[in-house]
Amino acid sequence: MKIVRLPAILLTALLAVTGVLTIGAGPSSAAPGCPDVQVVFARGTLEGGAPVGFTGQSFAAALDNRLAGKSVRTSAVRYPASGNFNNRVAFVQNVVTGIRNAQAQILSTIRRCPGTDIVLGGYSQGAAVVAYAVADRFDIPAKYERYRSQAPDPLPSEVARHISAVVLFGPPSARWLRDIGAPPIRTGGAYRGKTARYCNGGDNVCDGAPVGQPTAVHVLYSVDGTTVRAADFSARRIR
Repeated sequence: MKIVRLPAILLTALLAVTGVLTIGAGPSSAAPGCPDVQVVFARGTLEGGAPVGFTGQSFAAALDNRLAGKSVRTSAVRYPASGNFNNRVAFVQNVVTGIRNAQAQILSTIRRCPGTDIVLGGYSQGAAVVAYAVADRFDIPAKYERYRSQAPDPLPSEVARHISAVVLFGPPSARWLRDIGAPPIRTGGAYRGKTARYCNGGDNVCDGAPVGQPTAVHVLYSVDGTTVRAADFSARRIR
């Protein structure tokens, strides 16, 4: 896989934010059939086990096991999770598609099931998608101000109280993202106390190493017990 830098203009189009999404009027109580917990998970680049991915499947199963007596439903963030980094425009569109879909699922869940606890998760590229979806601010250079309208809007602040946990497996480090011309992952302030990042030792995607082919340990999160730890973290934050 050849990794290329994203032009600043495309980068800005991807991550600039403007305006506010709205939750809209919803039912005063949870609709019949609403789960106690809704997991929204974004798989990694070309990860097997689509649409949720092996990591998402492992995490959801572990969380379900930890929440005996509660119903847990899992849905996948619908986006290509493409590894076509050479097509810069396609890559930007790929991530934007994931951000928009994650946000749409969050808002839809809140409208239909306001009493449901939402848990967000993502692996590798999916971790970046999920984190960007709950970002509340990006530092956009003044010379690219005109591109703000081309990217997804931030979620309204009241969404945060519906999201119990955010778990990120092997999220790209600031160094990795900088090397490909993307901004660092910054979840919104209201989510930081409920966000956990998991990075295996030697995982060059998330440990601050320069950009390069992912090391073998990057693919172990679904089988090395990390998803169990993430499930414990999330379960403690479920109402």
